[in-house]
Amino acid sequence: MVHGLGGSALNWMAVGPQIAKSHRALALDLVGFGQTPLFGRAATVGANAELVHEFIEKVAGEPAILIGNSMGGHIAILEAAAHPDSVTSCVLVDPAIPGPHMRRLDPAVVGVVAAMSIPGLVETLLDRRSRALGPEGLVQRTLALVSADPSRVDPEMVEAHVQLTKERGHLGRQNTRAFVQASRSIGFRMADPRFWSRVAAVRAPTLVIHGSLDRLIPVSAAIELCRRRPDWELKILEGVGHVPMMETPALFMEALEAWSPYRIASAAAV
Repeated sequence: MVHGLGGSALNWMAVGPQIAKSHRALALDLVGFGQTPLFGRAATVGANAELVHEFIEKVAGEPAILIGNSMGGHIAILEAAAHPDSVTSCVLVDPAIPGPHMRRLDPAVVGVVAAMSIPGLVETLLDRRSRALGPEGLVQRTLALVSADPSRVDPEMVEAHVQLTKERGHLGRQNTRAFVQASRSIGFRMADPRFWSRVAAVRAPTLVIHGSLDRLIPVSAAIELCRRRPDWELKILEGVGHVPMMETPALFMEALEAWSPYRIASAAAV
């Protein structure tokens, strides 16, 4: 399980135990996020795609079902395309992908997008925002952006994210440096037309789960993705935002467990 931009392995804590009943369930923190420090490494999409491949080879030790949310979904596509023998199937959860032209950007996203183009500005703004909001406020503000209804997120998950945010507060500028590197990288990747050749190269059976009220990656992007790959299955979760495994874990698991490649792998594991 691969989290998205600004996330961590904790993003899967509401569904991980259920997945672990029938599969060997592993969730990792990408470089610069969660408990994986930056320490001079790059937090770019390419660097983290290499990390995921190394994780599959050295930790999983066998081909994997790769479940990726947002930026993690983009990384799952890159891994499945570049290393087809390492991925048995893919589940893309509101993946960070280009889509049809949007007439209007969500106001909550506009400021960050603009700041990204000015060197040093976004780091300063993010630092100030973190200090002003504090760990609790920062988590609540993030959940308001990625969820259609933040009140549906389990309070235990919210508290776990608050505690992680407090721990990461001691890292100082390393926090914002990783976020900015990854943000710029995923932006460039999504604008690169070569992305579609990587989509075309994926051989693994693929399920796309997407929230209908996603404010970051519109559902039209998922529809376009599956138009280009009609062999991929699309499940739209009505009234759900960008992180359905956090906001509506029961609906997420219902979609996952109804997908035959997941059931077949489950039967083989048992």
